[in-house]
Amino acid sequence: MKTQLLKYGVMATFLTALLAGCSSTDTTDTSSAGGAASVPGNQVSTGTAGSGGISGSSLDSDSSVARVFYFEFDKAILNSEARAALRIHAQTLRANPVNIRLEGHADERGTREYNMALGERRGNSARDFLVQEGVNGALIEVISYGEESPASVDSNEESWALNRRVELK
Repeated sequence: MKTQLLKYGVMATFLTALLAGCSSTDTTDTSSAGGAASVPGNQVSTGTAGSGGISGSSLDSDSSVARVFYFEFDKAILNSEARAALRIHAQTLRANPVNIRLEGHADERGTREYNMALGERRGNSARDFLVQEGVNGALIEVISYGEESPASVDSNEESWALNRRVELK
């Protein structure tokens, strides 16, 4: 428990220092996505936060709407597919506000510190888009795992592409 608190304290200090030195940049690209679709409100559930993290706060696992958003190498710009899926999630979250978590990830290339910052930028990119779509920003938690939680452990382009992601939970 103490190590976990220490870990969160160090992470919070690092992120505060990182955000203090960052300038504002545009995190969306200029291509347009199609119209928004609707998702039934019963696909969202509320949950609680505890020592194991947030539980029960994710969108319904049967949903056909993507909850993992992939990025290009060394980029934190949402592609049109990610923006389209996030629009659908935003519509659901506006109708049924619940706490969500955006987990940013990076591939193994780059330093650990750089990848933590890149995962954070990717998570913030998704958060900023959701807020722009009308979701209450106070309900969104962004966590960066950097390279520490890979979806694929192989060292090739296909695996790296799977690891450059944000997961909506």
